[in-house]
Amino acid sequence: MASVNGRTIKSQQAVKRRIEHHEADIVIIGAGILGCALAVTLGRQGRSVILLEKSLKEPDRIVGELLQPGGVQALEQLGLRDCLDEIDAIQVNGYYVSYFGEPVLIDYPKEDPSSPAPLGRSFHHGRFVMKLRQAALDCPNVTVIETQATGLVTSSYTQQVLGVECVTNDLKDCYFAQLTVVADGYASKFRKTYHPHTPKARSKFWGLEMIDAKLPSPHYGHVLLSDKPPVLMYQIGTHETRVLVDIPENLTTASVKNGGVKGHLRNTILPSLPEEVQPAFEAALDKGQLRSMPNSFLPASTNKTPGLMILGDALNMRHPLTGGGMTVALNDVCFIRDLLSPERVPDLGDTALVLKQLSRFHWMRKKSSTVINILAQALYMLFAANDANLLALQRGCFRYFQMGYVDGPVGLLAGLIKQPLVLFNHFFSVAFVSIWVLFTETPLTQLILFPYRSIMVFWTACVVIFPYIFAEIRG
Repeated sequence: MASVNGRTIKSQQAVKRRIEHHEADIVIIGAGILGCALAVTLGRQGRSVILLEKSLKEPDRIVGELLQPGGVQALEQLGLRDCLDEIDAIQVNGYYVSYFGEPVLIDYPKEDPSSPAPLGRSFHHGRFVMKLRQAALDCPNVTVIETQATGLVTSSYTQQVLGVECVTNDLKDCYFAQLTVVADGYASKFRKTYHPHTPKARSKFWGLEMIDAKLPSPHYGHVLLSDKPPVLMYQIGTHETRVLVDIPENLTTASVKNGGVKGHLRNTILPSLPEEVQPAFEAALDKGQLRSMPNSFLPASTNKTPGLMILGDALNMRHPLTGGGMTVALNDVCFIRDLLSPERVPDLGDTALVLKQLSRFHWMRKKSSTVINILAQALYMLFAANDANLLALQRGCFRYFQMGYVDGPVGLLAGLIKQPLVLFNHFFSVAFVSIWVLFTETPLTQLILFPYRSIMVFWTACVVIFPYIFAEIRG
C-alpha cells in the first residue's frame, strides 16, 4: 500500500511539473502517428511526457492511409491495436497489380499454411490520428498541449537541447525536458539544423476521393501500371476510395497548355482506368477537390545532438508508393521503447548513455526500415519507367509476379520480411527474368544487339538499387 501511495504522489507531482512548471522527462513536438504512439508508450513506462501539437483538430491528409500488416503487428506490440477500431477501417488482403490491363492478384503471405493470413488496414488518416491522440490524452503520464513550436532551447555552452520554444495564443512559452523529440513530419522546421540530409522529391501524388467506386478487387490495394506514371487506388472507408496519381516534374501532358494537372487526369488518366472505376473518378474530378503531396526520399542519420531525438518523417522518408511510412514509424517506436526503457536508461539526463542508445537505434531500426526504404524507391523507379531499360525491368517485374514469385516481394513490402538480403535476391532475380523476357521478344534480325541490351538492363538494375543501398549503410 505504501508503494502504491508513493507512486500516486510521484505521479501527481509529475502532473504538477508538466502543467505549472512546463517540465517533463520527455517533450515531443508533433502529435501525429509517431508522436502519439511514442508518448503513450513512454508514458506507460512511467516517463513523464509533454506532447505538443499546433492544432488538435482532425488532420486531413492524402497519405498515411494504408497500414501494412507489419505496421499492424507493431501497433499490437505497443498495445494500441484498438486505435484501428470504430474508424471505419477497411481490411486489406494484399495487392491487385495491373500491367496494361493485365492483372495479378497478390495476397499477403502466411507464416505457415495453418496460420491466418496477415492483414493490413486502410482508413481516413485523420480518424486514426484522433484515436491515437485520445490514447495519449487518456494516459496519466502524458499531458497534451495545443501550441506552436517555434524553436529549440539549447545550452550556449554544451549545445545540448534543453526544451522547446513555443507560441500559445500569441504568447511566448517554453517547455523543458531531459530529452526533446522532433516528430513534426515531412515538412519539419527543425530538420535543417540537426539533420545532414535534405529531402529529394521528383514527383507529387495528386489525390482524389472517389465515392462508391467499384474496384476490380475490393479489399486489395490497386497498383495500375502502363506507359504512364503509376496510379494507386485503395478503399479508406465504406463509401470512400482514395486514388493517387503520380505526376513527375515537367510532365508534358500536365503542362499548362494541356490543361494542367486536371487536364492530365481527365485526358490521360481517366481513359486508362478500369471501366468500372471511371464514373466515380470523373465525378470526383468534377467535384474539384484535388490535393497534392510531394513524394520525398530522405535517408536517416544518427542522432548526435545531446538532448535531441529526431523521428518519423522528420528523420527518414521513402516514396509512399508502397505505403511503408507508418510501418517504419511504429517499428521505430518499438525499438525506442526497448532501448530507452527505464531498466536500460534510468535517467534520461544521462546524455552520454542516451546518445549511445540512439546510435544503437540507428542500426537496429535498419532491420525494418532498410527493406521498406529501398523497395519503395526501387519499385517507383521501375513503375514510373521512362527509358527502354527501365521499361524492360518493369516488364520483367510483372512477369516475375505472373510466374508466382510473389510471397517474398509482398512480404518485404508488407513489413513482414525484414531481411535486406531477401530483397537483394528478389530484385536481381527480377533483373534476370527481365533479360530473359527481352531475349524472347527480340526479333531474330536484332539478336546481334541482345548482348549489349542485356548488359544495359543489368547495369540499369544496379544503378536503380545500389545508390539506395549506399544511402542506408551510411552512418
